[in-house]
Amino acid sequence: MKRGHKKKHNFGVKKLRNTERTFLNFKKTSPVTNPDKGSHYLKKSPSPTGIKSPPGADPYVRQGGSPNNLGEEVTLSPTEEYLQRKAIITSPQKLNKKETEINENNDGNYSENEDGANLGKLFFTVKYSFEKNALIVTVNKCTNLPAKDTANNTSDPYVKLQLLPEKQHKVKTRVLRRTLNPVYDEDFTFYGVNFNQLPILTLHFVVLSFDRYSRDDVVGEVMLEMESLDLKDSEVNPLSLIREISPRSMKLKDQGRGELLVSLCHQPAAGRVTVVVLKARNLPKMDITGMSDPYVKIYLLHKDQRISKKKTHVKKRTLNPVFNESFVFDLPRADNGLADIQLEFALLDWDRVTKNEVIGRLTLGGPKCEGTPLHHWKEIQASPRRQIAEWHKLKE
Repeated sequence: MKRGHKKKHNFGVKKLRNTERTFLNFKKTSPVTNPDKGSHYLKKSPSPTGIKSPPGADPYVRQGGSPNNLGEEVTLSPTEEYLQRKAIITSPQKLNKKETEINENNDGNYSENEDGANLGKLFFTVKYSFEKNALIVTVNKCTNLPAKDTANNTSDPYVKLQLLPEKQHKVKTRVLRRTLNPVYDEDFTFYGVNFNQLPILTLHFVVLSFDRYSRDDVVGEVMLEMESLDLKDSEVNPLSLIREISPRSMKLKDQGRGELLVSLCHQPAAGRVTVVVLKARNLPKMDITGMSDPYVKIYLLHKDQRISKKKTHVKKRTLNPVFNESFVFDLPRADNGLADIQLEFALLDWDRVTKNEVIGRLTLGGPKCEGTPLHHWKEIQASPRRQIAEWHKLKE
């Protein structure tokens, strides 16, 4: 080695493994400076669950971190943040104002709190740049949004958007405080999107209201299938579009909620119940891809109080998941067997962007238990130490 020549080390740069290669193969973009850098952020209290990861999966852990600290919130370096956010945001000068924004680490903190049919309208513009090989979406404004802050009859709205089905390009507008008619005029440029890929893509907008102290409220969503648009001359004449904002739960009204196969065994001497979640079938299509990412949560209730909770792993992209997962619940000491015990099953669709949506529920035991669930519950009580399985229709 020559004297004076120092070996270069890439300290502080963390290499991220590409665990999933998307079939669209969007090319990586060159680094840019965020035009709104320096503006202050609206910060929430730290989330108890930290960065969202699918149930059953290990949360992201830094090098040198302890696996015992699972669920801790992770602050990304600028290099890591760039690698994770593949879409480049180019915004107008309005972003330079010290207007309020959301913290990037708050993905997934949303609650389902949707109003009736009148959820307002979303105004946006779409164009395709052949020179940049990019899709450019401008979120213009929303009108007549419902008030999520009922005390002050207002909202703090912002808009998230992503390209489906690959779910990698995720961006969002700034938050506008105390308004039901927000005007954003923000441009979002999705690089590496080939023109011939557009027919298989869908633009998914979710309108939310920011809440500093709890989950952000979901106002509703807009789905735009790119196949229906003619974007050949859109660079010169961008397409200005207006869409009604619809509730996220609409997709469940046209479909059944599916069925769940569970097996239970009561062991009175040991004071416990063994629950096996076997499989589900005929689940509704929750994603634009025509699939769901289902998992099951199980709650044990004693005298109407939840005292224990378990959950299965997520089964990706399927409407007929096979779980085959067993859980043991220790029962409180009582002389009346399962009289004060209930089991609640909630089958959910895992989603990286918004709050996981409940597909359907099932309750075994309790005063409201009837039909097939009641028959199953009585069989379990009459035949202790026997594993008894039965299909159940999921309800709202």
